[in-house]
Amino acid sequence: MTTAEIIKELRHNVNMTQDEMAQALFVTRQAVSRWENGDTTPNLETLKQISKMFGISLNHLLATAHNTDDTTAEINAERFIGFADIYENSRPTVPVHSVEIITEYLGRIPDTVVDLGCGTGLSTLVWENKCRHIIGIDPSDDMLSVAKTKSNKNVSFIKAYSDNTSLPDNSVDVVFCSQAFHWMNPADTLAEVNRILKDDGIFAVIDCDWPPVCNVDAEIAYMNLFNKVRVIEEEHNEICKTFHRWDKNNHLKNMIESNYFRYCREIVYDNFEDCNVERFLALAQSQGSLQTILKLAPELIEKDYLTFQKSIYKIFDKGMYKVSFCYRMRIGVK
Repeated sequence: MTTAEIIKELRHNVNMTQDEMAQALFVTRQAVSRWENGDTTPNLETLKQISKMFGISLNHLLATAHNTDDTTAEINAERFIGFADIYENSRPTVPVHSVEIITEYLGRIPDTVVDLGCGTGLSTLVWENKCRHIIGIDPSDDMLSVAKTKSNKNVSFIKAYSDNTSLPDNSVDVVFCSQAFHWMNPADTLAEVNRILKDDGIFAVIDCDWPPVCNVDAEIAYMNLFNKVRVIEEEHNEICKTFHRWDKNNHLKNMIESNYFRYCREIVYDNFEDCNVERFLALAQSQGSLQTILKLAPELIEKDYLTFQKSIYKIFDKGMYKVSFCYRMRIGVK
């Protein structure tokens, strides 16, 4: 049976309507209809919800749902083509406090640090002069073209995937992954991290919450736009098949269950940065989900983006504001 047939049969077996299933999964009825017609396939997190709802194995649902891991990694890398400049000029800088925490857990100044999924190198440079050598790793040529302009005697960049870095065994003190781990297969990536980390090394995953804390109306406008983005992803197969995203909420659980680390925990903190109307709009544009829709089917989001843009111009009124980026760092000590 196909994934579409399985979902339809599961729903019929419990006399559930498409509306009822949609409400339970926080999607639209049209999304459920498209799944059952085979027009689109639920993303991985929705498939997990379906498996729990009906008490069946995720593997059974995944029988026809996804590409191979190699293909998925390539697709995710392609998602970041064409907007490296927006990413570089709008994304938040990684707080120095992150480095301080990691160094404290390590108990010494690190010799070699790897920034996994380094993008344009925004997160890489936070380690400059705080270790002997920092290596940024990313599979995207677009992102690396910007990152490599920042190379110097102790900062270098290489093109590689998170599950095959080409680095020697037991050679790295810290592996640092900022805003990127959700694009990586966690099992394969954690195995590679374990391989290259020294026995007392640190693995740290950092994510910030979107949008930044700033103004209630601006935040509502941002959330409304990205709620529409999620609906479009669910309902249109040509959009859905352009990425495979893992749930950030499972990062700590995946680290613990890997058994590679003797201690794991989550640390929460925030950091203030300046933000004006242009940067706030660019923060939205720096999201791969919105960029994909704008590239493949702009007519699906143009009206919503225009509404968002008008709201933000009115709220910020061309002034400069302090906004707070809220961070979650999951740390594993090998």
